[in-house]
Amino acid sequence: MSEQSLAILHAVQWLSQPPSSLPVALLDWLMEKGSMTQRLEQHCSRVSVRLCREGYVAPPSLGDECEQLPASERYWLREVVLYGDETPWLFGRTLVPSQTLSGAQRALTEIGSVPLGRYLFNKRSPERDYIHIGSHGGLWARRSRLRLSGNPLLLTELFLPEAPVYAAADRTDKSAF
Repeated sequence: MSEQSLAILHAVQWLSQPPSSLPVALLDWLMEKGSMTQRLEQHCSRVSVRLCREGYVAPPSLGDECEQLPASERYWLREVVLYGDETPWLFGRTLVPSQTLSGAQRALTEIGSVPLGRYLFNKRSPERDYIHIGSHGGLWARRSRLRLSGNPLLLTELFLPEAPVYAAADRTDKSAF
């Protein structure tokens, strides 16, 4: 699933503005400024994480994602699938420049199967520079550059077919442009 989700993420067409035909309920999910983990938890009994990939990667393997972050010799990459009551809802990809991982932020490399939102929004909300939305193959995604103590990380989330985001809007409208 993670390889297929990653291929979809690489094919997402990122939009400068949300399409006017996008249902308001869907847009509300995509533009969520708080923790997506907390939002998902409102729709199930239990959110769990399956860690797909974690470790340092070099810039050449990242494509245009590097354009969203400051240059770094290496980046911490974490890919996960979030499940709501054992149903896959979201593929998440976090990219962190090595300079962001100084001091207390080094703990990001050790959160394992803890949802990123639970870690990031535990004490105080991180600053969010932007949210971009996009879609591919009828699935919606969003990416955000967040700041922890002023240092950036890139979070990209692909909403999988059974995610509650699609229940918020008519399924025939989920690929609206």
